[in-house]
Amino acid sequence: MKTEQPILITSITAAVDLSSSKNLFINFAGNICGIGAKPLGVLNANTNIGEAAPVTCSGIALVYSNAAISQGDKIQSAANGKAQTFVVGEASGFALDSAGGADELIRVKLA
Repeated sequence: MKTEQPILITSITAAVDLSSSKNLFINFAGNICGIGAKPLGVLNANTNIGEAAPVTCSGIALVYSNAAISQGDKIQSAANGKAQTFVVGEASGFALDSAGGADELIRVKLA
């Protein structure tokens, strides 16, 4: 079982429906983070639009993979807020686990 170790959780108003978005990268506007964009952190609980969304900003968070990832890879947000291997833009952290493909929960040490 993989565990997260949040050091800092803050809240931001959900700008969109995040009711099925737990464990995705969230931006500073309260929306799903775009590809290569700098995230505020990782959504810690499913949240309805207009509600306070808890976001893990520091520590180790569980994030869904967008594709295969190797342990130790530099990570960034994909267009859907999932973790992908860094290509260009802002790094979001480093993978502490590998993923064989999409939709696997991996631990990410947040940058």
